[in-house]
Amino acid sequence: MSSDTLAKTSAAPDIPEQADSLRIVPRRHLGQWTAAVAVLVVLGLAVTSVVRNKAFQWGVVGDYFTSDSVLRGLWLTLWLTAVVMVLGFALGTLLAAARLSGNPVLRSVSWGHVWLFRSIPILVQLLLWFNIGALYPEILGVKTVNLFTPIAVAIMGLTLHEAAYAAEVVRGGILSVDRGQIEAARALGLSRWSRWSRWWRIVLPQAMRSIVPPAGNMLIGTLKGTSIISVIAVQDLLFSVQLVYHRTYQVIPLLMVATLWYTVVISVLGLGQSYVEKHYARGSERTR
Repeated sequence: MSSDTLAKTSAAPDIPEQADSLRIVPRRHLGQWTAAVAVLVVLGLAVTSVVRNKAFQWGVVGDYFTSDSVLRGLWLTLWLTAVVMVLGFALGTLLAAARLSGNPVLRSVSWGHVWLFRSIPILVQLLLWFNIGALYPEILGVKTVNLFTPIAVAIMGLTLHEAAYAAEVVRGGILSVDRGQIEAARALGLSRWSRWSRWWRIVLPQAMRSIVPPAGNMLIGTLKGTSIISVIAVQDLLFSVQLVYHRTYQVIPLLMVATLWYTVVISVLGLGQSYVEKHYARGSERTR
């Protein structure tokens, strides 16, 4: 055996020992850690400033946080949000179905509703409905001022506004379902005469994966958007705290009461949205 072969043979057993002695050093992200520390310092200073700033009057915030007037306003806000979302999505689903139909009249009416109510700001819509009596003093023999009460104006204005956006959300969700699913439904015996069965049993359950995330955002936006009805004297959460601080002149602490309640409710809604999304995403890659 040659000397070179002996040298290679004798050196081979040393390779595993050298490999074991090697240590993998992870890459150090000094810039990221520096930025993270800087952000934490800034957040800490901000929180400390808010907590220690006497102008916030946290004692006053605690006194009014669960007061009767504030809780009544909160209940009206929650109730109004639920009614508007149910009615808005019911009307929006009908508009989406009309938009996808083969009837040109239904398609035009649906498109016109979406175009009109997405074009006019919601504040302008509410003020127009609130002053509709100037155009039509009576409707079917009933005085408009008695028919269009502030709460009725709020429900109608917000519903028509939300329906325009809900129609696009539902339409987008339906279009996201593969056309082959409908063909498969027909192959299973759901023929053209059972079109609604195909919608409820085949199309909509799959479309919900695309509908739920924007619908959840719409729910949160509607909850926050109800604060705008305070301009027509509907006693929601914001209007309730406004009544208090107009009397006590404690503007900042009362606004903090409304802010904290909105934050709490929206956080709960966010958790609910996450659960619903996971429910409809079962069996897809998003759940992994």
